[in-house]
Amino acid sequence: MAQEPKEIVVEENLAELIGRRDVEGCSEWLSGHQGVDAVRLLARLSDGQREELLGMLAPAAAAEVIETIPEPQAVGAIEALDPGVAARILEVLPSDEQADLIGELPQEEAEAILDEFDVAEAAEVRFLASYEDDEAGGVMVTEFLSYPRSATVAEVLEDLGDNAEQYANYDIQYAYVTDEMGRLQGVLPLRSLLLSPRLRPLYKLMTPSVKRVLGTTSIDDLAALFRDSPFVGLPVVDDDEHLIGVVRRGRLEHALAEEADETYRATQGIVGGEELRSMPLLLRSRRRLAWLSVNVLLNVLAASVIASHQGTLEAVIALAVFLPIISDMSGCSGNQAVAVSMRELTLGVVRPGDVMRVLGKELSVGLINGLVLGLLVGGAALAWKSNAYLGLVVAAALALNTLIAVGLGGTIPLVLKKLDLDPALASGPILTTVTDMCGFALVLGFASAWLERLTVL
Repeated sequence: MAQEPKEIVVEENLAELIGRRDVEGCSEWLSGHQGVDAVRLLARLSDGQREELLGMLAPAAAAEVIETIPEPQAVGAIEALDPGVAARILEVLPSDEQADLIGELPQEEAEAILDEFDVAEAAEVRFLASYEDDEAGGVMVTEFLSYPRSATVAEVLEDLGDNAEQYANYDIQYAYVTDEMGRLQGVLPLRSLLLSPRLRPLYKLMTPSVKRVLGTTSIDDLAALFRDSPFVGLPVVDDDEHLIGVVRRGRLEHALAEEADETYRATQGIVGGEELRSMPLLLRSRRRLAWLSVNVLLNVLAASVIASHQGTLEAVIALAVFLPIISDMSGCSGNQAVAVSMRELTLGVVRPGDVMRVLGKELSVGLINGLVLGLLVGGAALAWKSNAYLGLVVAAALALNTLIAVGLGGTIPLVLKKLDLDPALASGPILTTVTDMCGFALVLGFASAWLERLTVL
């Protein structure tokens, strides 16, 4: 008998372990599976199995599972657990991950869990959750080392020794120095402590001119700072210069990757948040149809242009070959312009008010590319049918439609941003519909004008 693939056997064994409530066996399974294999196998468990697994594990082990599985599954599992159990698991996680998960829960469930937290910890989570995901406060951690400027090297070393177990989970290379009011004064590499006299105060060792950011600083601005300098982390302060957190390079890169992934999903029509195939069928279908239904209506508008020139198309059937080419090539040119505008908006290079400047830049590119593409495709039409008018119709339509496409592609994201609409979600359908309608109208309009010359084909 053929042996089952090892992966499937392992997956079934985990489900069996959960079913028997074999805590030791589940712990051993988790310790033996890391990385993408653990993600894939844990994600394939049913919702009930994941919830049961989390409920039977020790908080630290359950927290590792939460960090391993995709966020939508983690949120669903946390929401289904008893608030006390969920709180014990979340307390093990870093502060930024606590805030992310709490922020995704319904208000009632989130408050029930926070009621199980220590009062000070709950206030900290609420504070972090008050920031947007695309702000420094939304990606910072509150696990950092901070000491008053008057503290001595000996006092800091004593604190590190007394709290070694707690600090072992911190990702730290620096300590921050504050005044008596908690305002940031400087930064101190930890290695400097080992090489300094024990009675020396920190203000004599610290680097006073330390770069800092506000909690409301956008992650795009943070990315520019990290890109220009080799920062390991940046301290985050409030409006009064009080130290409130630290943004780590790795956490920022993760946030930027998530933002890029979210933008990509939006451009492809996955609306309403992240989608996993483990989610309910009707929910996944509804989210996709929200985008596809709109596109049906827009495509009907584009098709109506062809219907209004049906006689011309019937008379010159060769035009049918070039309609999709002109539509597709113009759409590609327009999407290139959309991509550049989206990137420049992200980097802060352009603002919604720069529409006319962007339009001028794109029209110059569109003029050159439109002429080149028009000559290429028009030349192909001429070579195929040996009719100069067919080549002229195709070339002129493609050149003009390319010009229209890049102009729209460059400016639509800026206009949508000005209107507080999502450029990633709406730019594509608008551009596609307009370039299709204009492309069809230009080809069939020019063909109708020179119909007598074309009917000799």
